[in-house]
Amino acid sequence: MRALKIAGAAIGAVIVVIALLAVIGIPSDFLTSAIQERVERETGYRLAINGGTKISLWPSLNITLSDIALQDPKDREVNNRLTASSIQADVTLSSLWSGEPQVTELLIVRPVLTMPLQRVREPNPPAKSSTTGTSEAKFGIEHVSVTGGTIVFSNVRDRVESRIETVNADATIGSDRKIVITGNGRGGGEPLKFEIKATAPAPPIERQNIPTEIAFEAPGLMQAPLSARAEVRLNGTAVMFNGVSGTLGDGAFNGWASLDIASNKPLVKLDLDFQKLSLAMEHGQPGTAAQPWSNASIDLIGLNYVDAQAKISAAELNIGDGRFAPAAIEASLMSGVLKARLANLGTYEGNANGDLYIDATSNPSYTLSADLSNVRALPLLRSLADFDKLDGRMQAKIAVRSSGNSQRAIMGNMSGTAFAVFRDGAIRGLNVAQMIRSLTTSPLSGWQEGDQLATDLSQLSASFKIDKGQAVTTDLNLVGPLVKMTGVGTVDLGTKMIGFRVAPKLVLTTEGQGRTADPVGLGIPVMIEGPWDSPRIYPEMQGILDNPEAAYAKLREMGKGLFGPNGAGLGSLFGGSQGGTGSQGGNDSTQSGQGGLFGGQLGETIGNLIQQGLNGGTQPPRPSRSIPPASPQQQPEPPSQSTAPSPPSDGDGTQDSRAMNEVLRQLFNR
Repeated sequence: MRALKIAGAAIGAVIVVIALLAVIGIPSDFLTSAIQERVERETGYRLAINGGTKISLWPSLNITLSDIALQDPKDREVNNRLTASSIQADVTLSSLWSGEPQVTELLIVRPVLTMPLQRVREPNPPAKSSTTGTSEAKFGIEHVSVTGGTIVFSNVRDRVESRIETVNADATIGSDRKIVITGNGRGGGEPLKFEIKATAPAPPIERQNIPTEIAFEAPGLMQAPLSARAEVRLNGTAVMFNGVSGTLGDGAFNGWASLDIASNKPLVKLDLDFQKLSLAMEHGQPGTAAQPWSNASIDLIGLNYVDAQAKISAAELNIGDGRFAPAAIEASLMSGVLKARLANLGTYEGNANGDLYIDATSNPSYTLSADLSNVRALPLLRSLADFDKLDGRMQAKIAVRSSGNSQRAIMGNMSGTAFAVFRDGAIRGLNVAQMIRSLTTSPLSGWQEGDQLATDLSQLSASFKIDKGQAVTTDLNLVGPLVKMTGVGTVDLGTKMIGFRVAPKLVLTTEGQGRTADPVGLGIPVMIEGPWDSPRIYPEMQGILDNPEAAYAKLREMGKGLFGPNGAGLGSLFGGSQGGTGSQGGNDSTQSGQGGLFGGQLGETIGNLIQQGLNGGTQPPRPSRSIPPASPQQQPEPPSQSTAPSPPSDGDGTQDSRAMNEVLRQLFNR
């Protein structure tokens, strides 16, 4: 605004000098010098007219200045505040004779206006001296046209530059003092369009209300067009917008705003209340969860060049597909530090409170604390994160901090704590009990999803301690009518990898919640490792090898449930064919030893040997077609009839444990 005022004063001085000198017939060379002296005396800026001055008297007085540059002699960082290929003014001869030059047309071609950006506001900026001379000629302008203009916002020390390009504007000033300004341009590569209508009061206009209408469209920056009415008042270096009312899209708003341009760092204040405020949010493409975080730079340096104080309230706040009602936000931006508070945000039948702190003075840092209470989890997570696997009432507390200028850096540097609990809901698209039972046939690659699958849960909770992007929990707890599970693990936020060790317990019959006995544990820890959208799920063999007696006893206990009658499913768990019977139709290679925990001959042998134990230990393991028969000298002598063990009873596990120990000793050298 300050630069615009200076440019206007310079243009006015040029017009006055041109009018006076044209009347008395001064040559154009002398006219150029006179214009330069008048501009410097009026504004303190130097005007360089590198292309010379041209005067034409027919059919009307026409003055053209070519290749001009307006310079601030005190500013060593910005060479030129305003440059233009040419400025052409048409002046009526009759207005010159009257002493009040009237410019009918002012054409500015390819101007470049440079607006310096400052990090620090001047506490007491010097007052601008006003011209008090009584000999100044008055002038008026009827029409102004700007073509191919550029506005540059820059800070040379920070190497920051932002542009609004291809600016075309047209301003008309009627005899009734009605002003209409229309224009368009491109900011950040996105189109923008504006229109301003105002009625200027009789001079002097300072501290008088100016009825103003504003329309603004920027599809790349704003979700909907903005239109507003206000009473604008100029008060020194401040521009006041009183009685603001308007619409943003289909939502009405009202309030007030002000802009202080005392220094090159503006101060913005506003207090607005919206009926409905809609903010756009970019949605990820399908499969985004499997993609790494973006390394694209997040540019927040612009927060250093404006100070602001804002209060925003809305009866309804829409962020992307998210719906919140009501909302109240208080924010301040001072010296590159943004502080925002969100109070009692209505969130899907619950509420949320939060504080956000962003320090953009150097490497951006972030601090977030949030508290969510009794929120419906499914619509919230689906609208904000495209995540639709959890339903129920959610309570969460988050206190995290991070730094970085990209998504990947922010997630990788995150530290803090988080706690979440989901009650009386379900895990959608996933049946945990069925998933655990599926481990008896093969390890799982990714979540075994299905539209009709779900796991009812009474409560799912976990607390995380986060350090450098590593979120660690030691109290994962899932309680449901068909499954219970506890566990520990780590979520790598930077790489989207997880590693969990869980101890599942589940009901092995269809009695479900009516079962009187306690759920039976798998007996062997289950590992969940890999990318968080498709981890590998498998039993931990170390759990078997550390305590083979307990593992064998648990397998016998679960044999009729998880593994089928007499453990028929164990062969495929360890790599053999279903039930240890081999495949049918000669397709041994595709059914035997391919999908189990170990695969191949070793896995099939383990499965068949354990199955023998579940069957009572009386039958030798059936030979697999993929295992070649042993040579005569390697075959052990068959046991004598007198030493053959008798089938153990269900209540006697001693003989079974000895058989199992012998199998594990031979296979794993234990």
